[in-house]
Amino acid sequence: QVQLVESGGGLVQAGGSLGLSCSASGSDFRRRAMAWYRQAPGKQRELVARILGSQHSATRNYADSVKGRCTISRDNAKNTVYLQMNSLKLEDTAVYYCASWTATRILSSVTTTAPDYWGQGIQVTVSS
Repeated sequence: QVQLVESGGGLVQAGGSLGLSCSASGSDFRRRAMAWYRQAPGKQRELVARILGSQHSATRNYADSVKGRCTISRDNAKNTVYLQMNSLKLEDTAVYYCASWTATRILSSVTTTAPDYWGQGIQVTVSS
């Protein structure tokens, strides 16, 4: 069982920056695709950013709504994935979830199926 623990959320003014961290358990972290999702009130959970494992060169993908404003990264030595968010907008307000696929997932499965593990979520609130 993989455990994911998010940290770094909070309240930030529009135009500001915020960084999220997700600490993951398990010894196969470097091969696991990791992602950040978010869910705003009354809306469906949506993918924000995904970073693949080392076997896929840690390729990154972003939602169009955050492209150019957010950066996902990982530190395999620390079993941690990060999300740096800049130029935050009111519509970025949501609960942000760290997510992971198992290391044995093939690439097509990662891009077409929901993650296997989820964190508990952390609130990010952008104020005007």
